[in-house]
Amino acid sequence: MISDQLSKNLADNMNLLLPIFADRGLSLLSALVILVLGIWLAGKARRLTVAALRRLPNFDMTLQAFFGSMVRYVIIIFTLLAVLAKFGVETTSLIALLGAAGLAVGLALQGTLSNVAAGVMLLIFRPFKAGDYVEVAGGVGGTIVELSLFTTELVTVDNLRIAMPNSEIWSAPVKNFSHHPTRRLDIVVGISYSDDIGKAIEALKSVADADPRVLSDPAPLAAVTNLGASSVDMLLRVWMKNAEYWPVRFDLTRAVKERLDLEGITIPFPTSTQYTVTLDQSADKPASGA
Repeated sequence: MISDQLSKNLADNMNLLLPIFADRGLSLLSALVILVLGIWLAGKARRLTVAALRRLPNFDMTLQAFFGSMVRYVIIIFTLLAVLAKFGVETTSLIALLGAAGLAVGLALQGTLSNVAAGVMLLIFRPFKAGDYVEVAGGVGGTIVELSLFTTELVTVDNLRIAMPNSEIWSAPVKNFSHHPTRRLDIVVGISYSDDIGKAIEALKSVADADPRVLSDPAPLAAVTNLGASSVDMLLRVWMKNAEYWPVRFDLTRAVKERLDLEGITIPFPTSTQYTVTLDQSADKPASGA
């Protein structure tokens, strides 16, 4: 009789618990589906946003990536709120709690939030745009690929991808090599003191005039810059289009050496420190009367 009563109580409890377990399981499954769909939708929305902005005429590539990142993070935040709502969490109360704890969170994540603030400042003042070659904090140089909420991504000349925190870039000087359409090149070469300076200047000017990529305005300049310890230092200063800087630099450096050799003008080696030694030969002479 007692065993029958226990079996009946157990069956009644199971009948009560099964709907609860089923409801929890359904909530967990739906939360998991919402989370997966939300993450997928966030990535899809980011790509669609970037693609839509690319179709707009004259819309900056840097802004395309930034707005795409913003759309992605907004969708992820709403997805997390929807997941919490499936577990019975009152999202309105949660938002109020997060707002009240904003100061504490801001202090704890001040490094991360500073990256967001720096990213906004970089977008406002625009020290660079996507495709520019820059040198940023720590002497890191590369071509700007993307500016996101937290990091700026660059590709170096040897094809390495670097992600730098926005706060580091904003807090240090930015050297933009692509901002202006033209760029100046200085080639310094030393000649011997015995060589004709006028002849060397004409040789340097002829090298600049022979290259069609060298701009005539501003005009090329060849001059003496320094009287060194072992050479007379000459300067060849030319201007060219920014995109042609490195090819012109390589070609003119070789052309200067070949033209000076052709003119018989010597490029001296640096001399080492010289010492004058005086030998006292009196010690080798026999003393008088010996």
